[in-house]
Amino acid sequence: MAIQPKTDSKAAPRSRGVYLLPNMFTTSALFAGFYSVILAYNDRFGEAGIAILVAMILDGLDGRVARMTNTATAFGAEYDSMADMVSFGVAPAFLMYSWSLTSLSEARFAQSSWVIAFVYVACCALRLARFNVAVGTADKRFFQGLACPSAAAVLASFVMVMTELGISGSDVVILSAVMTLGTGVAMVSTLTYYSFKDLGTNRKVPFAMLLGLLLLFVVTAVDPPKMILIASVLYALSGPVYYLFRVYRKRNRSVGTGD
Repeated sequence: MAIQPKTDSKAAPRSRGVYLLPNMFTTSALFAGFYSVILAYNDRFGEAGIAILVAMILDGLDGRVARMTNTATAFGAEYDSMADMVSFGVAPAFLMYSWSLTSLSEARFAQSSWVIAFVYVACCALRLARFNVAVGTADKRFFQGLACPSAAAVLASFVMVMTELGISGSDVVILSAVMTLGTGVAMVSTLTYYSFKDLGTNRKVPFAMLLGLLLLFVVTAVDPPKMILIASVLYALSGPVYYLFRVYRKRNRSVGTGD
């Protein structure tokens, strides 16, 4: 009589499906980014900026939901990167192009408008690729280069504030070009940015930090577009400032040791 191999009757079959809850948040963020493009195409620039900020909030939730429900998968990580490419790469670039950068086409810089927008998109793609490769090895407390959602927040809130003040994109086209290129370069740089990922853990934080976060929420609620712009610009500048601080401290140490 042939002997049948032993099998574990309790072993569950391998699932080929995907988890619904975290991917719903990712899909919602993707939709918000796509809708921003539609709004910008129809000259509704302020609302397009809001859609990008909504995508930013949803993007921050999908990862936390996946970790809280223990549903993080490689598929979810790849899907999240593709959604980020649309929401924080294509959408902000198209918003800046359609709102302001097209004014360069009316001047001597005919091709500069779409080239600047493309540089931002390419930098976002490179930033996401580098982040995916470094997952599992990089220090989660810090980002190498400006995160794509943060770069998108700078551009989206800038358009929102200018639209609210009645300033057209053609009036600030040079500033728009500098901000678009600057945030793009910051994404692919090696500058160090604090990620804030450890604030949601069980690690204790100073009471003053808690009061500071509470004050930040209160002030932001007073005038969201302006406060988001100020906060996002300050965060984008924190990388270069921290780099200069490290160079200054290293130079002082070298002088102190007589090197």
